[in-house]
Amino acid sequence: MDSKKATRKSTQETLNYQKMYQKGVCQVNNDTYNKMIRFSDISYQLSQDEMKQKIFALYSTLLNSFDDTIKIQLCFINYRMSKEDNEEEVLEYSISNSDIDAIEDFEKLRDEYFSFIEEQKEKGNNGIVRNKYLIFSIKDKTYENAVRRLSSIENNIKEHFKTMGVGTEQLNGVERLSIINYLLNGNTPHYLELEDLSTQQLNSGTTKDLIAPKEIRFDKYSDEFKVNNKIGATLHLKIEATELSDRVLADFLDLDLEMLVSMHIRSLGQQKAVRMVKSKASDLDSIKIEEQKKALRSGYDMDILPTDLNMHVEESRKILADLQRENERYFYLTFTITVFEKDRKALDNAIFRLGSIAQKQNCTLVKMKYQQEKALISALPLGENLNETELERGLTTSSTAIFVPFTTQELYQEDKEPVYYGLNALSNNMIQVSRKALKNPNGLFLGTPGSGKSFAAKREMIDTFLRTTDDILICDPEGEYYLFVKRLGGEEIKISLNSEDFINPLDISLEYGEGENPISFKSDFVLNLMELIAGGKTGLTARQKTIVDKCTRIIYRPFIENPVPENIPILGDLYNAFVETNRPESRELADALELYVSGSLNVFNHRTSINTNNRLVCFNIQELGSNLRELGMLILQDHVWNKVTINRNRNKKTWYYMDEFHKLLAEEQTSNYSVEFWKRFRKWGGVPTGITQNVKDLLSSPKIETIIDNTDFVYLLNQAAGDRSILQQKFEFSDYQANYITNSGEGEGLLIYSGVILPFKDKFPHNNSLYPVMTTKPDEIKRLRAVAQK
Repeated sequence: MDSKKATRKSTQETLNYQKMYQKGVCQVNNDTYNKMIRFSDISYQLSQDEMKQKIFALYSTLLNSFDDTIKIQLCFINYRMSKEDNEEEVLEYSISNSDIDAIEDFEKLRDEYFSFIEEQKEKGNNGIVRNKYLIFSIKDKTYENAVRRLSSIENNIKEHFKTMGVGTEQLNGVERLSIINYLLNGNTPHYLELEDLSTQQLNSGTTKDLIAPKEIRFDKYSDEFKVNNKIGATLHLKIEATELSDRVLADFLDLDLEMLVSMHIRSLGQQKAVRMVKSKASDLDSIKIEEQKKALRSGYDMDILPTDLNMHVEESRKILADLQRENERYFYLTFTITVFEKDRKALDNAIFRLGSIAQKQNCTLVKMKYQQEKALISALPLGENLNETELERGLTTSSTAIFVPFTTQELYQEDKEPVYYGLNALSNNMIQVSRKALKNPNGLFLGTPGSGKSFAAKREMIDTFLRTTDDILICDPEGEYYLFVKRLGGEEIKISLNSEDFINPLDISLEYGEGENPISFKSDFVLNLMELIAGGKTGLTARQKTIVDKCTRIIYRPFIENPVPENIPILGDLYNAFVETNRPESRELADALELYVSGSLNVFNHRTSINTNNRLVCFNIQELGSNLRELGMLILQDHVWNKVTINRNRNKKTWYYMDEFHKLLAEEQTSNYSVEFWKRFRKWGGVPTGITQNVKDLLSSPKIETIIDNTDFVYLLNQAAGDRSILQQKFEFSDYQANYITNSGEGEGLLIYSGVILPFKDKFPHNNSLYPVMTTKPDEIKRLRAVAQK
């Protein structure tokens, strides 16, 4: 550090705080404490005027809730994404995976797909990730009192944000330090080694040593600074216009620049504000009278006054009138932008671009000569404004709220192996999220025929296949996935009356179910199986259910005593157990089961003969026939459950796609088990997905409420009018949002992710070698299948 140019003795002194407590409370000085939350974006800028006015009014109400004992700082951080090479990760995995040998031109397939992803990313500003933060500060004598007051303020903020549909996340001490660490050291804003900090280390006040930059220089006569290997500058937005557009903040944030935008806001007590404005108005009136006297003495028209004077007089009168209304208060705002670049040329270019935006709003971005150190310290998300009174601009609530902190909601993640889902139809930015990060990763793909639902599901499978080591299983009732699975080196297993591929519905492992009592869980499945086979309209009687449970336990005794594959029973063993019980109820069960044991539908009375070691397995049940279709889908669910229990012990996720999902919910016998499957699957590392074009049938199921309550991911494509109104009621989206699933084109619709509703568009290039195996258009499938058979 250059002592001649620096005004501080160490880089640690640049960090203007005393302690950062574990729970996220920062002690700035002896009596000032603050907390920090991250808040999500909402689609404000491209909303209809009615919605804009509603959000603006709600945000104004939030501002008015801060009295003069609370100071707030809004921080908006644009950072460049870490350049993790996803392709290298995939290559490293794929080389060690023998399955890749079965994929023709794997390198081409992978490179082609990720080139497409890069092209989509370039269409928007996904090179920049935008985070929004709110810091709220108070003065108090003790830490304990401050914590209680800050918690109350935080609850108030969260309630106000909730009414706007804005999500909030409280940041702990480590997370706050990580953000400052990123701003000063250029690392990605993750925990790094900070995650290992103990409570004692956090509370000791020695954390500055971990996040302070190695070098930071403030030239006394310069309007820029140097931090490590970057050069930066903090600029002040001088608000000169009497009226501003609500796009002023959004226009700055939309730039693909690495920067920190900071707004310090503090309110003035209402009585003080009225007195101050009255005093100012009185002073302006006095000046106006003096100017009029001068004009008369000079022989000029006394109504001809300096333009600025008239403007200030009118402005003060307007402010006074506003303050005398209930919904307006007076605030002081300090607006700065800190931009970071690799060299001076890039920095000058960034400042020029920022200045151009300010000029469009009739404002000026001022280079802060002699003040860079104080300006940077104030801009950091620590809640302290060292430029207070020097750079502040007095504004009413409405004028302050014009810097509305919402632009367009985005869904973009880098953690937990995210998947590409199209482009944001509002901003054109890429949508990339992880279903595995959700509390309920269960998902639905819903759309009319030709809307692209199967295509979208296949694209999700490709992304998952290339980015992860997860297993992917597909239930294919219509035989639509053969070419797709073959192209990725997967295994298609045909289950039909004439098939030589068999699945034993009574398969079991010691980890089955919850892993503690596998027979009890298997008995539940067998009950559902027999309900479908013998239950009829009224279902099994209580005595029949007891017999099924008793016989199930009998036939699994050999396996429990010696858990080898040879001791796993088949349906014939269950049939024999019913016969041996020799009761009227058991005889009825045996008679119903006989057709599936020794009759023409005995396809499931065999030991499992299929190999499911491949990562991608498709079960084609197209030729099972109507009598066995629902039974086959139910048995596949149970087979997948076995796979999930095995994969869980390997820390491996299992994705299961069920096409024609509505059929599983059509009958009570299959719907009961499907709902339990849906609820339990995620707990064991499963990611179930239902796909259907028969949305009305799906929504008419009495079990649909439970399915929806346990689903945090929904991919809605074009919908019929009747289905659309039901979906709108179920998922609570607006008429405006419903337009995106009304007569929408192929690959266009709404994505619902953990309550966030976002319109998307997903256009996959036809010249991509993957397109022929992804299309669901009947003519294309017929032509391509004919070519494949040659």
